[in-house]
Amino acid sequence: MTVLVLGDQLTRRVGPVAARPDDRVLLIEAREFARRLPYHPHKLTLVFGAMRAYRDELRDAGREVEYVRAETFREGLATHFDAHPNDDLTVMRPSSHGGAERLRRLVEREGGRLDVVDNDLFLCSRSAFASFASDRTQPYRHEEFYRFMRRKTGYLMADGEPVGGEWNYDDQNREFPDESYDPPDPPAYDPDERTREVAEWVREEFDGGYEAPPYGGDWADPEPFRWPVTRADALDALDRFVDERLAAFGPYQDAMLEDEWAMHHALLSVPLNLGLLGPDEVIERVLDGVRADPDVPLNSVEGFVRQVLGWREFVRGVYAETMPELATANQLEASQALPEFYWTGETEMACLADAVDGVRKRGYSHHIQRLMVLSNFGLLYGVEPRRLNRWFHAGYVDAYHWVTTPNVVEMGLYGAGAFASKPYAASANYVDGMSDYCGGCAYDPDATTDEGACPFNALYWDFLDRNEERLGDNYRMGLVYSHLEDKDVEAIRERAETVRRMTDDGVV
Repeated sequence: MTVLVLGDQLTRRVGPVAARPDDRVLLIEAREFARRLPYHPHKLTLVFGAMRAYRDELRDAGREVEYVRAETFREGLATHFDAHPNDDLTVMRPSSHGGAERLRRLVEREGGRLDVVDNDLFLCSRSAFASFASDRTQPYRHEEFYRFMRRKTGYLMADGEPVGGEWNYDDQNREFPDESYDPPDPPAYDPDERTREVAEWVREEFDGGYEAPPYGGDWADPEPFRWPVTRADALDALDRFVDERLAAFGPYQDAMLEDEWAMHHALLSVPLNLGLLGPDEVIERVLDGVRADPDVPLNSVEGFVRQVLGWREFVRGVYAETMPELATANQLEASQALPEFYWTGETEMACLADAVDGVRKRGYSHHIQRLMVLSNFGLLYGVEPRRLNRWFHAGYVDAYHWVTTPNVVEMGLYGAGAFASKPYAASANYVDGMSDYCGGCAYDPDATTDEGACPFNALYWDFLDRNEERLGDNYRMGLVYSHLEDKDVEAIRERAETVRRMTDDGVV
């Protein structure tokens, strides 16, 4: 009997690897997936490097590990069953839609049997989420789910009530730092010899080996690799967040600074989404840190818990419930291609240039840059949701289909109306208020239709104008639509069309 471990399930704490210590462990390093999209080289180094580190850690612990390198997952399974005919495999349920069914077909084709068990790398099982959703007239509301999970786990609860008396302190997490702000250096983990070999192999194997028309396969301009690929480094990253970054995480989590890409963000999505850390141990380490230092403000603790216990579990549940329709959802009928600057970074818009630069260098930008800069532009410009989703999936080191599809297609581009109660559309006013980008930008954030006006402004009002039939009766949109009545709509349309031509020409 064999435990099959997928590349985003690299845990020894929970699941069948922990429950069945005498069983063989199988990992398949399949190259085919890496050719499907123009993935950031750090993403490939991260996944393959973490898999090989996990293999070696298991072997050092005395486990029998079969590590198969193959072009396709099917070929890898064939190699395994040649050596172990009629074997019984157990795997935690894949997070990707249809993943369990595809695996079962492949295993049965080779004469084996596959047992799919719950994925213990999440705190809410798929059946529990389905039960939660079925009990409500509006099944996918994050705040209700978050409270459900707080009660279920007991995190930040006391005698059945939320610690501090409030469920949510988001209104205290929108501050902008002053000039004295000096965040700690973000953690960086020098790759060991094994990871350096993986990085070199990735460069040789995949550079130019795929196409992302019309930009080719070398769009990234990476800095040295910095991400944790081992359990030890992942635990160190967790400790450093709690000890160095947690206290100021809350107030500034929505702020954007051009010279501070990490600020006080946790930077734990990478090891969490690989399985190197579990959400329970991350939350409990944070709570232990607060007990040791009661001066850590509650809004920082609650804001972090909400991201891990609430949002991360929520989008995974919504993804499982709404696929495959969610992947192609496009209720606003957006049809624009993805602008070239998402791949090249060549734009005079300072906020977009910085956000894309972070992706090209590190495969990372924090959540407000993702939502209110990159996705916001795509929404206002009218990018077809699946196109932007593809870019996020390829570009980010922490991206998996279950993560990007709800966040980009639904939250960012309002593609389905499954859980977003309104589109997250914003003009330059939001970016100016929450960042330092506008002060040095070529565009004027206070102008709408002038030649040097920030493109966000005309695109924002044009977005409202062209979607009025779809959005005008949304109860959360009434105020902004009342302001549209006072605008020179014709001038806005002309400026928005100019912005589109400039974007098509690569000069925006």
